[in-house]
Amino acid sequence: MMDFQRHGLSVGIERIGSEFFLLIRIRGDLTHWDYEIITPLLEQALDSVAHPQVKALVDIRELRGWEWRAAWDDLRLGLRHGSEFSQVALLGNGNWQELATRVANWFTGAELRYFRAQDDALQWLAEDPEDRTERAQA
Repeated sequence: MMDFQRHGLSVGIERIGSEFFLLIRIRGDLTHWDYEIITPLLEQALDSVAHPQVKALVDIRELRGWEWRAAWDDLRLGLRHGSEFSQVALLGNGNWQELATRVANWFTGAELRYFRAQDDALQWLAEDPEDRTERAQA
């Protein structure tokens, strides 16, 4: 019997109450080829909105790693489109993923936050940003 290495990237739209968000699930090792596929799709979707402020949940619980060239592709994508995302919740299960989220924060205008529990990530995405600001100032 063959041993199959599952690998993939899926993108969808989900809703929490009246809030829509982009859902990205990553499995296996990300490659440059993955970014060759996903980048034009993402750019086309963003270009169709006048002033996008996208919320996203990125599920990296099954991400094992990525090629160096794919890491470069990810950085370029973040630099080019990071300001078009308002919040990005990264859902993971490893300390290296949490560290990667902190590093990614330096390169994007979006508010990135790492979560280990999906419900916490969804709650954060559903919150009104002004409510978070008021609580932080109180």
